[in-house]
Amino acid sequence: MNIKKIRDLSLDELKSREKTLAEEYFNLRIRHASGQLESPATLGLVRRDIARVKTVLAERREK
Repeated sequence: MNIKKIRDLSLDELKSREKTLAEEYFNLRIRHASGQLESPATLGLVRRDIARVKTVLAERREK
């Protein structure tokens, strides 16, 4: 998900997206630890998406 799409989301959507991504990241970590994850690069992609969402949330809190 790119930053432009994230910036277009409302505050409630951002919070929901952050929670969804955190759950997805947790599940990916479990699958990685058990050797069932096909692409470990997915972990990095989800982690970066979480960081993007948190950045936009922090920017909106400052305003």
